[in-house]
Amino acid sequence: MLELRQELCAYGRRAADLGLVIGSSGNLSVRDGDLVAVTPSGVALDALRPGDCPIVSLDGHLVEGELQPSSETPMHLAVYAATGATAIVHTHAMFSTVVASTRTELPPVHYNALLLGGTVRVAPYATYGTPELAENVRTALEGRKAALMANHGGVSVGANLADAFEATRLLEWLCELYVRSHTLGEPNVLTEEQLAQVVDRALHPPVFPRRD
Repeated sequence: MLELRQELCAYGRRAADLGLVIGSSGNLSVRDGDLVAVTPSGVALDALRPGDCPIVSLDGHLVEGELQPSSETPMHLAVYAATGATAIVHTHAMFSTVVASTRTELPPVHYNALLLGGTVRVAPYATYGTPELAENVRTALEGRKAALMANHGGVSVGANLADAFEATRLLEWLCELYVRSHTLGEPNVLTEEQLAQVVDRALHPPVFPRRD
């Protein structure tokens, strides 16, 4: 698991450098079979070392490490149990948290929302680290690569940490677009028909004839 722990440190630093987290807020994890490497509780993500990252089993037992796993580990494990994801990134990014604190969903104001599965749901508020929050997030992620957590932040999943991290960046960009759009007026929301046309375009891209 050393390589995966190293990846956790690298993406933890990137999250801090991009302002997606502050201090020890937010957490990341990556799964390998029946084991999960997760960021520890109470350690700033830009100060992580591979040995700081605990290893836990899918049933929530500490397998390796001196530090305690993140308090949000139950949420990570619930998502792994319900999805095919192998990496999770949870942040308290500014615009994601603004939308999560004021809306019940993030509507598709840009077609790139399709990369996350469409409309992003906001999981109802529950105290961090509780089974209630884990269940709320699991439900909000059904059929999606990202969800928002009411008055809390955002969470993204992926096939690996790079994939989950890019989903997190896209989520924050979409939230910023939505918030900034409100300074000019009510944002236009794409219809199901318009989104379907985008999907069709992606499946049937134009073919440009080769010059003889």
